[in-house]
Amino acid sequence: MTSRRDFLRSLGVGTAATTSAPCFFGSIHPAVLGPPTQSDSDRPIHLDNNENAYGPSRRTAEAIHAASTGVNRYPVRLDDLTEKIASFHGVKSEQVLLGCGSTEILRMAAQAFLGPGKQLLQSSPTFEALDFYARSVGTEVISLPLTHEFAHDVQSMLGVIASSTKLIYICNPNNPTGSITPRKRLEDFISKLPSTVFVLIDEAYHHYAGESSMYASFIDHPVNNDRVIVSRTFSTVYGLAGLRLGYGIVSPGTARQLRPFSTINNVNGIVAQAGLTALDDKEAAQDFVKQNADARQEFFNQAMARMLKPIDSHTNFVMMNANRPAKQVIEHFRHHGIMIGPPFPRMDTYVRVSLGTPTEMRQFWQVWDRLPNAGMRM
Repeated sequence: MTSRRDFLRSLGVGTAATTSAPCFFGSIHPAVLGPPTQSDSDRPIHLDNNENAYGPSRRTAEAIHAASTGVNRYPVRLDDLTEKIASFHGVKSEQVLLGCGSTEILRMAAQAFLGPGKQLLQSSPTFEALDFYARSVGTEVISLPLTHEFAHDVQSMLGVIASSTKLIYICNPNNPTGSITPRKRLEDFISKLPSTVFVLIDEAYHHYAGESSMYASFIDHPVNNDRVIVSRTFSTVYGLAGLRLGYGIVSPGTARQLRPFSTINNVNGIVAQAGLTALDDKEAAQDFVKQNADARQEFFNQAMARMLKPIDSHTNFVMMNANRPAKQVIEHFRHHGIMIGPPFPRMDTYVRVSLGTPTEMRQFWQVWDRLPNAGMRM
């Protein structure tokens, strides 16, 4: 269980639904790569967990080192971290919920609002954690396919809401597809929900999405609805996936409903200090976003040069139609020392690739070109 986004895959939780992906309409640069390079089998390249390949920043790493001298003590400065996050987003401190990764925010929501006789509504495929937590408390889970554009089909969701529906999960940008659901569409959807339904908007990949007429955060640009829960994580752009830190921003009333289900001392002392520093290091976060944007564009360039069709991504990973069974592609890369994302049911020919360093991505394409019929146009 090494990834926020993959740790339930081995449990077989979740389903998927899609059709062929749209092509990315960017400039095509022919691939100019050296001879195939096989990775050291003892040190695989990880392009499977949607991590920041560069982080944490130097300042954050120094804060981690300094905080490590106090690991014999229970965590302190959690109030400072809560207040820092609140100030960062311009909200009150009582609206901030800390979590051991943002998955804990999802678990808290499941325990607070779900249970026997209640229903969770979500898309498929999406991140599976809330699905798992919901089922663990006896909840019925309804999963609807994404649209042909890989957006959440909120119109269909409105059509299946029942009196037992208590929570709706929207991962935006979505994992595993890297796609976004337009902000206006989500606002209209939320405005039409019954007063008994809560919405959890998972913004784990928010920093990579940018801001546009299509996308805007529900923290930074909130809607006037106390039943909206927004979760964020320090795992991605801040490079702290291994230390586990996430948070939720909610109304004070909803916070009071969720807080009893948080784990006592759920944030460790090292990551508390790391989080404080990471939020201050805005330049580093901007650099990580820029590096990711460059890597993402280069991935599309290389894919299109091979007549491949990735889904337009707004994250630090790309899902792509490999035009062959995904399990074969995954095994081929594993054999050559590169780990890519798991297979997704009903997306049998799609592979999800986390964006790594330039060297790692060159090795990815070198290994890709060793696939049987890799140069064949599909």
